[in-house]
Order: sequence, then structure tokens, then C-alpha cells
Amino acid sequence: MTAQATLARFREYMVGPARFMNLLSCFELGIIDELRKRPGMTAAELGDAVGAKPDAVGQLLYLPVKEGFVAYDERSGGYALDAIAEVAEADLRRVLDFMGKIKATTLRQLYYLTDSVRTGTVVGLKELYGFEGDLYGAMALHADLREPWSKLMDSVTDRIDPWFFDTIEIPAGSKVLDLAGHTGLGAIHTHKFKGSPGLHVTTFDLPDKREDCLRTFREHGVDDKSSFIGGDVFEAVPKGFDVVLIKHFLNMFDGDDVLRILKGVHDSLEVGGRVHILVPIYAENIKESRSVDYYPSFFLGCATGQGGPQKLSTFREWLEEAGFTVTRELSQDPAQLPPDALPLQGILSATKNA
Repeated sequence: MTAQATLARFREYMVGPARFMNLLSCFELGIIDELRKRPGMTAAELGDAVGAKPDAVGQLLYLPVKEGFVAYDERSGGYALDAIAEVAEADLRRVLDFMGKIKATTLRQLYYLTDSVRTGTVVGLKELYGFEGDLYGAMALHADLREPWSKLMDSVTDRIDPWFFDTIEIPAGSKVLDLAGHTGLGAIHTHKFKGSPGLHVTTFDLPDKREDCLRTFREHGVDDKSSFIGGDVFEAVPKGFDVVLIKHFLNMFDGDDVLRILKGVHDSLEVGGRVHILVPIYAENIKESRSVDYYPSFFLGCATGQGGPQKLSTFREWLEEAGFTVTRELSQDPAQLPPDALPLQGILSATKNA
């Protein structure tokens, strides 16, 4: 790459946050919705409809016009949806949910990314919310963080869990431990996709999740075949289970802590016990990775102050170092994902051998 080309790439980074918010604001203000209902509206008409000055509306629409998202008629001064009109509503909703999550949990906090990396803590949460801890703790107190996150995560879980459970094996009648299972959705899905006579699923998480988890079991009618154990994964992993599920959890920690968790799971299982892991990953060829554009800065600056996805091969090495034999590993095919998708998910299955 020449020096000139390098400088041109720098320009893309310089304008990233401004482009993001310019586009999102067009949706938040209702400009896109108005144009969908009545193509050909002028900036003045749009301003009246959304409660903004016409000059400001015109400024915001320069970028969507440049990108071909919106069309502009020089003669009439009217705007109409262009490329956006071709996007299915469900696809557009998925993109906007992710952008909403980025705005709430990422955009402001990343101002403090450098400080977060230096301290190993999420400095933005302390500066913006007076909260010392990670994003997952802050969401329990702040709805403006929790609601966009939960909306996105629910839709992601609905898409990913069928693939995960279709891939893994859970023998009939197994005793299953859902490690860091939060408020029980993983247990619900285990029964839904892998139900069998005698199957029992236990959610293991911090004690303060107990009441919400038990309520989830009752609401879904699985309280007679599900249970909750409160504890800390770094202190001890409960014993007596045939299968351990670890979903969307290991990526929250650096390598040393991931190994501590995996060794704890290994010690808790009897010989022949299985572990199934679902994690966001990076492509083995990092230059082909979509995830690396977002997740390093998100985890370091916004989520936990550490961690982040890894290559599938790295998780395999950690499992083997913890004493497991990896029996299967699988990553999503990027070609099968929506073009806008950022996370790439991977599955690893392993057994504890003699």
C-alpha cells in the first residue's frame, strides 16, 4: 500500500463516528419513515414532519444521497428512498437494532478506550455513569444500556441457538449444567431443542440471578426439570453433571482466566463428560475477519476491560491445555451470513477422557 493509499484509509477512520450517527439520526428523526410513506418530500416538508429545521434536514441528507441510500431530485428539491427501499423490513430492523446497541453501549464509552486499556477497567462506565465494574453489571442499573442490548441479544439468541443445538449432542436423560446461564433462557432452549425423558438442566450463575431464573422456569413450564445453583465460576464449578454448556461467556476474559474456567469445568466432570462451547470468533485469516473491526475495542473499552473473541484454533488449544479432547469444531460460514453481520460464531465440543 502506498503512502497516499494509507492516508486515504486513515480518512475512513477519521469520519467513522460522524457517518454512523448521521445515518442513524435519519432513522431516529423519522426522516426515512416519512420518505417511505410519501416519496418526493422536500427538506421543508420533512422538517415540518419530523420537527427539525429544513436546513438541518438537508445537511443530514447529503451523506445518504452520496451513498445512494436516498435519491435527490434537483428540479423539484424532493427526496425519495433509493437503495434503502430495496432492503427488506426484517433485514433493516436487524441492522438498526445493532446500531442502537452500538450507540448505547459503545459510542460514548470508546472515548475512554485508551484509559480502559491502560487500567484494564471500563473507564467510560465510571466517567459517564459513576459505575465501577463491567457493562453486564451496569445494565442491571441503567435501562438506557440494558434495553438496546437486550433487544439485540434476544434476536441473536433466537438465530444462533437452533444452529448450536442442532450441532451438539446431549444424550437422552442427561444432567446438564448451563454455565453462566444468566436468567435461564439457555435452559429453556436446551429443553426446547434437546428435550428427552429425564433431561434436567441446571443454570449456574451469580446468586442474585436466582429469583429471575426461577421465574423464567415457571413461566415456561420447565420448573420441574430445571434448577438454579448460585456461585462463582472462579471459585468452584458444581459437580455431578454429564454435559456442561458454555455460551457467550469465555470471550469476556483474557486467556489466563479462560484457562481457569476450563480447568474448573474439567475438574467438575466425570470421565466421559462433555463440554460444548459457543463463542464469537475471528476468522483464522485475520484479514478476512469482520468481527475484528468492532469487538476488540468493544470488549476492552465498553464491556469488561479485557477479553474479546479469539480464533477457533486458540480456543481449541486452551481446551487441550485444560485436559480436554476436542471432538468437534465448527464455525459459521461467512458466505451464509447476512452481508451486514459482524459476529462470527464458533462451536467447540470436547470430552474429558481418562
